[in-house]
Amino acid sequence: MFHVPEKFRLTGKHLGPWDSNASYGNNGVFQLPIWPFPTQGFHQENLRCLASDGGGWEHVSVSAQERCPTWQEMCTVKDLFWDEEDTVMQLHPPKSEYVNHHPFCLHLWRPIGVEVPRPPSIMVGPKT
Repeated sequence: MFHVPEKFRLTGKHLGPWDSNASYGNNGVFQLPIWPFPTQGFHQENLRCLASDGGGWEHVSVSAQERCPTWQEMCTVKDLFWDEEDTVMQLHPPKSEYVNHHPFCLHLWRPIGVEVPRPPSIMVGPKT
């Protein structure tokens, strides 16, 4: 089930048209505090997430200021916005359909009312 982490929702006027509050449901901008790996230093960074649930899709875009989000960060975002047993995906569309408004942004998608097909796990490797 798609849900948003309200405690991370940005509601200030600095967002202009992206301002939201809980009345917007699953739509809005969220800022997640993260701590980089020790080799990157111990300063705090933030992931910016834009969530929406229109047009037949649940969607969260995830971006960092100066780098792409890591696999672990994307897993954390997935678990904040969806239930543990939900399947979501990252898509690589045809090149003719690329849209790139931010060089360090990745997206998570889930179609509404449609089960996402998954290959057998053994095709990735044994579970043990």
